[in-house]
Order: sequence, then structure tokens, then C-alpha cells
Amino acid sequence: MFRLGQAYLGCGEQTAKVELLLRRTASAYGMRRSRVVAFPTAVFISVHDKEGERVTLAECEPQTMRLDQMADVYRLGEAAQSGQVEPAEGLQKLTAILRQDPRFGPVGAIAGHTILTIGLALVLMPTLTNLAAASVLGLIVGLIKLSSKGRGVLAVPLPVIAAIVVSILVFLAIRRGLPVDPLHALVPPLVTFLPGGMLTLGMVELAYGDMVSGASRLIAGFVQLVLLVFGLAIGAALVGYRPEDLVNSAGFYVQLPLASWAGVLVFGLGVYLHFSAPRNSLHWMMLVLLCAFGAQRLAAGVFNSEISGFFGTLVATPLGYLIQLRFRGPPAAVTFLPSFWLLVPGALGLLSVARILSDRAAGIDGLVTVVFVITSIALGTLVGAAMYKWLTERFGWWQLQVGRVGSYFRRANKR
Repeated sequence: MFRLGQAYLGCGEQTAKVELLLRRTASAYGMRRSRVVAFPTAVFISVHDKEGERVTLAECEPQTMRLDQMADVYRLGEAAQSGQVEPAEGLQKLTAILRQDPRFGPVGAIAGHTILTIGLALVLMPTLTNLAAASVLGLIVGLIKLSSKGRGVLAVPLPVIAAIVVSILVFLAIRRGLPVDPLHALVPPLVTFLPGGMLTLGMVELAYGDMVSGASRLIAGFVQLVLLVFGLAIGAALVGYRPEDLVNSAGFYVQLPLASWAGVLVFGLGVYLHFSAPRNSLHWMMLVLLCAFGAQRLAAGVFNSEISGFFGTLVATPLGYLIQLRFRGPPAAVTFLPSFWLLVPGALGLLSVARILSDRAAGIDGLVTVVFVITSIALGTLVGAAMYKWLTERFGWWQLQVGRVGSYFRRANKR
């Protein structure tokens, strides 16, 4: 149970859901008086068997799983919740899942990181120079991530190292006279380090009343943003630029029309390759990405950008569950997480924290905007999940009534 809980937390699942899934697992194996308390880095479990109560405390080391590993963990968890797997067999499968190699190998991971960086550049600021910078920087950061794989000592400073390298290269290009917008060139290659999902999940857990887990995730996400900006500032200083140069505007550059929609498709393909998404999931991922992005853009045109994320996740959340449960597609986390990354609350936070270095008033105002964005995304996730549950319950009730009517007429015909 604690190994499965560690895997769920490694997938980024909220703590309340982890507790529920582990209690269901205990019930499936005949232990109905189980108690589970989960935190982002620890799991407390108490179960009762024929001999008495057993209690364990398990640490959960922070880890990032690929999408194929997430899919396998959720499938194994479903089997455990129905008692279809022996505990020893489940442990072997968990070990195999954590050790399995990426589907597309190191070349696919690097190529995927380059492609998703280009896709995000198309969404944020689709200029020719920014696209060229994104392709080069995405490749370099992909190589940095691959070289640090398996070296735990580099896990913490890796985002800072990547930010320093990217900042140095961008400002060297600016010094050479290339018309590159600093912030919009710096954000795309660092997108896989941005804690947008962590910040949003922290807001969701606070909404559920999990104050310890929610607050810890929010603080950890904000610290990661500050570390990234610190790395960007160090890189700028090494080249001879000041932190104020991080906020240069590129509004006069010629932008590519309708490039953002193409960027969604490119971004989805990059995520599929870099995070080794499971088989037969690409078209589902693209569908959820396009629907979430379309809903966000439509809402931004009608309302404003601060609350547009609510409508994006309001569409993506039930659609992900619908694909999993009704169409037997990949787990909802596989199709839903790329939408989190596309909405880029972490990128907005990075821009705002960077602006504090030069204009504190503008930076604090930007952080307030980020709070609204994250809150709207979290609220959209909650409402979307509740709406899907309500619709399935109503749909199931109508199915039951139709079945009863059909049974009545069949019996009447027999008579």
C-alpha cells in the first residue's frame, strides 16, 4: 500500500485522492478498518488484520514520472482496488514500472523537448527569431536534462543550471544584435521546470481543506520560480546585462498569424515524445489540448485572461475522465496534464517574478494576476470533476430507467 501511495504521489496525484485509493485497496484485500494520511512527501497507513493493527510511515522522495509510467501506475492501482493482483506481484510490477526505459529512448526525449519548446514559443510569441532561439535552446536544455539523469546530486540545482545556461546564450545573442525578446525566449526552453501543475494542485488541495499539503506545494512551487529567476539573473549578470534587461519588449516584431493553434499541435507532439506517452494516446492528448486551448481563448475574448484558465480546465477535466472511463482511453492524468502545462500558470509566474527585479510595483501586480490565474484553473478543475460526476450519475440513472422500461415491455410481450 505504501509503495502504491508513493507511486501515486510521484504521479502528482492530490493527497485526498491518494488516501481514498489506498483505502479502497485495503478494502479489496479484506482490511476494511484502514486509515490513511497522505502528504506530498510522506504516507501514514494503519490497517487491521486478524492479528491486530499494523502501522507504517513511508517517506516519498520527490520524483517526476513520465506519462507512460503514470498510465501503468494507474492501471496497476485499478487492479489493486479490485483485488486482482497479489501483493508480491504488485511490488514486482511497481519496481518494473519505475525502472522501465523511455519508449522513444534518449534521442526521442531530446527531440521531444526541442519540439515542445518550439510549440510553446508559437503559443507565447510566434516570431521567427523566437522560434529559432526556441529550437536551439530547447535542444540544449534537453541535452542538459539527459546528462543529469541518474545523478541525484544534480536534481535540485538542475533548474538553476539550465536557467543560467539559457540566460547566457540569450543575452549573448542580444549583444550580437539579434532581435530576440528576452523573457519570451527564456520561458519556452524552461517550461518543463515550471511548477504550474504544482501551484495549481496546491490551490486544489487548499480548496479541499488539505492545508498542510496545499500550503507546502504552493511554497515549493514559488521557491522553484524564484530559483529559476535567480538563475536567469545570474546568466544576465555574467554576460554584462542587468536584471532590468529581462523585461525588454518585443511588440514591434512581426508575428506569424494563427501560429498559436499550430503551436498547440506542435506542443502536444513534443510532450508525447519527451514524456514517453503511452501507445494510442496521441490523438486523445491532441483532442484535450485543442479543446482546452480553444475554451481558454474564447473565454479570454469574452471576459479576460485572468479567468480564462477556468474555462480551459472546465473543459479539459471532464473530457479527460470521459476518454478514460467511456472510451477506454489512457488515464485522465495522461491527457489532462499537458493541458496544465499549456495553460502555463508557471510561465506567467516566471514573468512576474522576473519583473520584480526591475519594477517591484509591476512585479507584485503580476503576481496578483498569477494568483487569479492559478485560482481560476484550480476552480475549473474542481467544477469540471464535479460536473462529470453529476453527468455520469444522471446518465446512469436514465440508463437504469430505460432498462426498466425495456424489461417491462419484454415481459409484456412474453405474456
